Amino acid sequence: MNWSNINFLDLPNEILFIILKKLDNMDVLYSLLNVDNQRLDMVVQEKMFTENLSFIITTSTGEIFPIADHKMDRFCKNILPRINNNIKSLILESGSMERILLAANYANLTEIKLFNFTDKIFSRYFKVNSPFHRIFPQQITDLILVYKQSHHIFSMEQYTNELHKNIFNFFKNLQHLSLNESCLFLSFRNLSLRTCSSSNLKKLCIAVKRFDDCLALLDGRLKELTTFILDICTVNDNISAVYNMDDLPNLKCFSLICDCSGKQYDSKIVPLLRRMFNLEELTLNIIIENRTRFIDGTHLKNEVFARMPWLYKFTFHISTETKLQHLVHGLSSDDIQQTFSNIGYKQVACIINNCYTNADCHVFSLPPVFDTLHSIGNTFPSIVFSYVTFLLIHDDVPFKHEFFLQVAKFFPSLKRLNVLNIKSESQISDNIASTDNQLSSIVEYPHLISLHLGLSHTDYYEQFLNNTRTHLPRLTQLKVNYTRLTFVTENFTRDATRLNCTNVKRLLIREQLVHSKDFYIYFPVVTSFLHPLD
Repeated sequence: MNWSNINFLDLPNEILFIILKKLDNMDVLYSLLNVDNQRLDMVVQEKMFTENLSFIITTSTGEIFPIADHKMDRFCKNILPRINNNIKSLILESGSMERILLAANYANLTEIKLFNFTDKIFSRYFKVNSPFHRIFPQQITDLILVYKQSHHIFSMEQYTNELHKNIFNFFKNLQHLSLNESCLFLSFRNLSLRTCSSSNLKKLCIAVKRFDDCLALLDGRLKELTTFILDICTVNDNISAVYNMDDLPNLKCFSLICDCSGKQYDSKIVPLLRRMFNLEELTLNIIIENRTRFIDGTHLKNEVFARMPWLYKFTFHISTETKLQHLVHGLSSDDIQQTFSNIGYKQVACIINNCYTNADCHVFSLPPVFDTLHSIGNTFPSIVFSYVTFLLIHDDVPFKHEFFLQVAKFFPSLKRLNVLNIKSESQISDNIASTDNQLSSIVEYPHLISLHLGLSHTDYYEQFLNNTRTHLPRLTQLKVNYTRLTFVTENFTRDATRLNCTNVKRLLIREQLVHSKDFYIYFPVVTSFLHPLD
């Protein structure tokens, strides 16, 4: 056989499936369905290509947009009506939602993920006379709403009451509800059981305003809840109502993100965890301030795990912050890791950073899955933090160029970096005063969009803004001290620091800004500032 003469359509279906599965299913449908080939139509209408469809595109800065108009036209007119019975899940952008949902009947649609959700979308579509009344109330079991970050929500209390009232009343068979990346933390504590309750909901992912909102959700209104993913804005001391504090036998999976004091952790968080005696999976991402002892394996075994006999998966990042003078029985990182090994958790790492009068202890499971890491210094383990997008580095010992190379290597997904160090690095200082010599290795931060230098020493302005030291191709937000900025850039005339400033759109400066011609040439696309009175 002459393989060079074989046509794509000469291949058996099994090979076609293998090839097409490596492509985006939306591209497969757009390119191959309805092209006057009966065999291709049959192949691309298989469930692997048609069950889950995404009508969004994501930019490098995380913004969400609908797919291009010409693609949208073809899907709505020619593709969706043909495959609608196969579709089970849709990922949509709010602005194009109506057109897509009205393009076909979607008899088997059960899941919707909606981006750029706003109060207008809520008011228009989450009601009895919605144009989607055939789909929403009975069919949808999985609803994921991702809020538009910069959106201004009307009256918080009104919004919260109306949203929950309509979601639970309108989506009769909802089993999974996620309210993600919200610009607001929702409140439940003033909602009655009749207004906000569900006998079907099994999974809830939500951010709440206060700790008693969490207690309200767990007071019996969600009887079938087995998975609870929770972000608490404030762990409040004063609980305004009396809540049902019975055990939670149905809860199998719990995830918690919160910041709290040591007292609040011991008196609120630990008792909450001890109610979950049938828990199988636990995820904790907690920052605890002003606790006199670091959290270690011994504490967790005695106070938490003793009430969780069925727990088999524990993923965590617990950060304890305190004053050195208040710390009792301060353990080393090796000591803390050993306390976890003693209870069977061997894949654990610990970072302790003593800086000036503060002590910070981060202990976490491996591999690390958290996205934020605060207050680490010059010393951290050689572990790839694949998911960390926000990092704050703080030390009373100078950072050197080699340290920033290590940060770039072990934090490959970094998007936001805060640098806090007032100590001069003499090697950098000497080079500032002489020439802009090229270093052997330039630090590369390919994804970094936000840099906060603040009152850090001028050396670190040089480190990051000089493109012979650091390359910041996507930097769009820069928070700086104006005096230090003008010094390093030589009043916005120095070429070596020009390139890393070129794409900055948002410049955060507290001092009075001098709007010179050189400044605007240096920052050609800047659109917003933060001034002293802002």
